[in-house]
Amino acid sequence: MSKGGSGPRVPPAPRTRRQRGAPVSEPIMTVQFTTTRAHLGAPRTGRTGGRLRRLVAGAGLAAGAAAVLALPAGTAAAAPAAPSGYLEASAAGGVFAFGATVPQGSPAASGVSLAAPVVGVASTHDGKGYWLVAADGGVFTYGDAPFYGAVPARTKLKAPVVGIVATPDGKGYWLVAADGGVFTYGDAPFYGSLPALESKPASPVVAMAATPDGRGYWLLGADGGVFAFGDAPYLGNEAGALGAAPAAAAVGITSSSDGQGYLVALSDGTVTRFGDGLFVGSAITIGLVPSAPIVAMVPTPDAKGYWLVASDGGVFTFGDAPFLGSVPAVLGDGGVRPTAPVTVVGLVVTH
Repeated sequence: MSKGGSGPRVPPAPRTRRQRGAPVSEPIMTVQFTTTRAHLGAPRTGRTGGRLRRLVAGAGLAAGAAAVLALPAGTAAAAPAAPSGYLEASAAGGVFAFGATVPQGSPAASGVSLAAPVVGVASTHDGKGYWLVAADGGVFTYGDAPFYGAVPARTKLKAPVVGIVATPDGKGYWLVAADGGVFTYGDAPFYGSLPALESKPASPVVAMAATPDGRGYWLLGADGGVFAFGDAPYLGNEAGALGAAPAAAAVGITSSSDGQGYLVALSDGTVTRFGDGLFVGSAITIGLVPSAPIVAMVPTPDAKGYWLVASDGGVFTFGDAPFLGSVPAVLGDGGVRPTAPVTVVGLVVTH
């Protein structure tokens, strides 16, 4: 059930994928090749080799589509498995797979109609499935990801949905809107939202992260403001840490392994630590200027590293995050050329 969001309360939607709007017209390709070259400028290069599978679905995408991070919640249960691959999702519903990952499908690959661009992606607890969410609240499920509901097609949202976050056990998810509205599905609990507090953020909310136990969450504003709910502690924001408003927009927030800290990423690759969040580097510390804005920061399962993801699909690795490929490397080494610029919106880990 949706509670405290930016629209009216509604009953759970039927367990079917939302398929509506104008048909996706981007080309669909499956590309398989061998590469040993990392994305240029990545902190770790030459990290991968051998046969990699790629599904390039919707390689020609609409330029300027929304690109917002959605982060999967961690789990405080058994020791997390090391990632064997990851997926990048695009605004037009395409999916790019790297490492040992086998794509489970995408709206572009199956010809699903999209009325609004994809804005976020979240993985299941075991990393064998994923959800995509569109700006209108439509949810698309692949692999072992169950459908728990979505914003009904005729609901008029006060603000677009900007992300999706899975619960630690993968039996539910939160959707977050730009006005700070929170919609809950499956076993995702509602701990509050900005509209429920009758509070309007100074800048749009761009990302959400859950605490490891799933009993709280943070919302992140584009100005670096942080809003804490449930057992998520408030430990500071970008303006307080920098002594002034950040020069670049905030794009992502991730929890520390125990939920007593978080990291915030900016579009220029800056990463700021709060509480006991583990800082292991940023684009700034290595003197890197990304060729496209950073749109996502995704933690490794043990929270000892993270990936920064650019809107062109570039992937930059820090700590124990492995480099397994990137969209620019695919297009360069595979000889594939998109018909329009690729707009990546997020990345999820697979096992």
